[in-house]
Amino acid sequence: MICANVVQQDINDFLASEEFAECELDLTFLDPPFNQAKDYASHDDDMPEAEYWDWMRQVCSAVYDQTSDGGAIYFMQREKNSEQVLACLREAGWTLQNLIIWKKLTSAVPMSRRYGKQYQIIAYATKGRRARIFNRLRIDPPLPANYRYKRENGLFVTDIWDDIRELTAGYFAGDEALRDADGLRFHKQQAPIALLLRIILSSSQAGDCVFDPFAGTGTTLVVAQQLGRRGLGVEIDPENAECIRERLRAIRPADDIGRFRDGYRYTENLDEIWDDEVELGKQSVLDLPLFR
Repeated sequence: MICANVVQQDINDFLASEEFAECELDLTFLDPPFNQAKDYASHDDDMPEAEYWDWMRQVCSAVYDQTSDGGAIYFMQREKNSEQVLACLREAGWTLQNLIIWKKLTSAVPMSRRYGKQYQIIAYATKGRRARIFNRLRIDPPLPANYRYKRENGLFVTDIWDDIRELTAGYFAGDEALRDADGLRFHKQQAPIALLLRIILSSSQAGDCVFDPFAGTGTTLVVAQQLGRRGLGVEIDPENAECIRERLRAIRPADDIGRFRDGYRYTENLDEIWDDEVELGKQSVLDLPLFR
């Protein structure tokens, strides 16, 4: 059963729709265009700064209103925009829990008058002071060179994520990166499966509704579907939307989350939260009017 889907629509129109008003969200991954004047087919990525951040506040607020008590949002952005991200979340009512540092594994972007940039931020916040769901994941990364003894049961995930490779670094994109007929990457900002897997495992349970307002190539939905969550994405670009539908119809070997399971084997409740055969107990997103 496909329990994830994408709406091809402008995000502003969708957030104002009756369909969105019927949604109850449990987890949102917010990875919007960064307003860097990139060439998008269906979006102006060179908005005035004040207008852009007002837009982000409106998105954060609309998502907050439709989120279950204790539900979570993960807002990813450039490190230089940390102040604006935190302000958007705070003014929309969200409670900050962590500012996660996602350290890139390739070389840093060189700068002439300041330190090179090698990370992005992911602000994790909840609706209310206490998270409805937070699963304490344990991972088993390689032992650092100065350690003599192997860990018996791994270690807890912290707010520094330095073990997930990005897909935007050319040669390191690998088979997971979607490519066109000429071998060029279909979407240069494609999020890695491993990143969304960690977020969804940490802050949701089987049957929850996972929302991605800027779905891109659909990584959030691909992971949510495999974990038995109800995935809902919005994407304005028709080519991206069709790409997402194809990924959901037939999971590629490169999108299969199974290869990551062993890395979380020390997580106490892994069998409970990694459930790809769950019977959905809530209304499926496919039951909403816009999916009929």
